[in-house]
Amino acid sequence: MLLLSLIMAHLLADFYLQTDQMVQDKLKNLKKHILHHLIVNTIVLAAGWLFFYQQSDPVTTVIWPVLFITATHLMIDLVKIKLVDQFTASDNLNKLWFFILDQLLHLFMLLLAMQLFYKITLVSNVNRFIQLLFEDGRQLDASSTILAIAIILIMGTTVSGHIIRILLGSLPGQLLTFEGKYTFKNELKEPAYQTASKGEKGLSEQYSYMVFNKHDMSRGKLIGYIERLLVILLTYYSSYPAIAFIVTAKSIARFKQMDDRDWAEYFLLGTLTSMFLGIVFGILLREIVN
Repeated sequence: MLLLSLIMAHLLADFYLQTDQMVQDKLKNLKKHILHHLIVNTIVLAAGWLFFYQQSDPVTTVIWPVLFITATHLMIDLVKIKLVDQFTASDNLNKLWFFILDQLLHLFMLLLAMQLFYKITLVSNVNRFIQLLFEDGRQLDASSTILAIAIILIMGTTVSGHIIRILLGSLPGQLLTFEGKYTFKNELKEPAYQTASKGEKGLSEQYSYMVFNKHDMSRGKLIGYIERLLVILLTYYSSYPAIAFIVTAKSIARFKQMDDRDWAEYFLLGTLTSMFLGIVFGILLREIVN
């Protein structure tokens, strides 16, 4: 229960309390980011002490764990920032590996904090997770189940979206689509022309504007979230053939753009990654909850 709460606190601080602007200049906003982790972890551990560990010293079960988790998070983030700037450059795959390693290190520190301050060994936590996945009859209590479902859904939407964004990198030019051509005509009436000849004459100026529209990325982000939630749900109920309809619907919506090879590869990479992550988290949800 407490470990799941700490994982939830980490996800909230890393993916919801940290804005895109903070991510772009993480070193400048690192203090604010660490403050978010300090606050949410303090709330979680204080609540844990209040409900489950009142017989224990609050210094040992609240203050020291909070300082340990926050300090290790700061050190990991500082090392990551230096290494990412030095080694990844424009290599999206390397950036993805750094991101995954970063998250695994944060998880390891949470497990280590549980062992150091709550005497719950790392091995016992790993064994518990393996038993939930592979042994029948092993289930979580109601509150832990709710937390586990929430964590999996966050992993399947926000975290997966971040992984896909890192993997795909910058958007291709094909996302700029032609919207239309607007023409304005300005008639200049000249009295001299009217008196010199029959009819009404004048000078005209014509202006043409080509308008391009960049797709609303928040709309695409929402579509991705809904897509992976559907895949998770369908995987949970083992309705794998229905997942094909989602791919078909996306392909029909982008059918005309599939003639462009760059766009097609970009689309396929994003879609296949999204489907893979949705299926993985759907299987994880099914094995843990059932």
